[in-house]
Amino acid sequence: MDHELETLERAGTWSDVLWPAGKNVVGSKWVFKLKRKADGSIDKYKARLVAQGFTQIHGIDYFSTYSPVAKLASFHAILALAAHHNWEIESFNFNGAYLNGTLDEGEEIYMQLPPRYKGGAAGTVKQLHKSLYGLKQAGQKWYNALCHVLTDLGFEVSQADPGVFYTQAKGHILILAVHVDDCMMTGSSGELIEQYKQKFHAHYALTDLGPLHWLLGIKVTCDRAARTISLSQTTYIDSILSQFNLSDAHPYQVPMTPSLALSRHDAPLNATEAAHMRKVPYREAISSLMYASIATRPNITFTISTLSQFLENPECHGSTGPWAQGLGFKGCSKRNRL
Repeated sequence: MDHELETLERAGTWSDVLWPAGKNVVGSKWVFKLKRKADGSIDKYKARLVAQGFTQIHGIDYFSTYSPVAKLASFHAILALAAHHNWEIESFNFNGAYLNGTLDEGEEIYMQLPPRYKGGAAGTVKQLHKSLYGLKQAGQKWYNALCHVLTDLGFEVSQADPGVFYTQAKGHILILAVHVDDCMMTGSSGELIEQYKQKFHAHYALTDLGPLHWLLGIKVTCDRAARTISLSQTTYIDSILSQFNLSDAHPYQVPMTPSLALSRHDAPLNATEAAHMRKVPYREAISSLMYASIATRPNITFTISTLSQFLENPECHGSTGPWAQGLGFKGCSKRNRL
């Protein structure tokens, strides 16, 4: 927490002003997160001070909020291209990315003192100058600032994905995919990749993570000799199994019973079953699996799509309903488990 506050102060994120009469003052809170390595072990403990953007008022505290990030499909395509051409793949992230975005002159945003904050005189609040995490427009401010720097360095924005940038230099091509502050870079020249990372660092502080091993919760294994790249979400999937009490579930060759036809007639038969299903986190379980199906497990995509049609009113009776066929928990009889 002390390190986070020092970083914010050093970046000139705010200044102390008297509580402004008639102005909206947004709240703030601490968010704590564990950063993990590719093997699932703890890398570091992160404390982040964020603004409570839900207390902002449209037209007063913010206007536009559009902020694109690279799509998972783009990451897949770039990785496939790199594997085919045997290119190096490097990764890095920007430190305090959102703090690199500056609020416009006409944007007046005031924030309450963070919890347990010892600085500042009584009756004062923080007037923000940088796009602190949590602000509704923070992502857009950072994206615009990054686009400006990349354009100056000769990069162009992909028409297919605004989170992907590319450039041609000295007869080589470089491709950069950006997901907020997590970046993956590849191209036909490893030397140019290193040069451009130094150019990025000259504008914004970054952490060089070296060859790509971990990206958005996905473990990446590159075999350049065989020109293959493997993606795995073992840590993420294990966390899902643990969260939903399925660690002892038995694996199946197929994610759901073949030729099964589900319909609205599989809804709860009575008030008792309906009341029981309201206590079961069916929607949460399906949502957790969606990311896995898009990122690394396309073999369960059809199943997740089918079960998603029953989010509003899943059923538990027998062995034919969507809950039984997809994500049965202890307490539902005669069910299969995904």
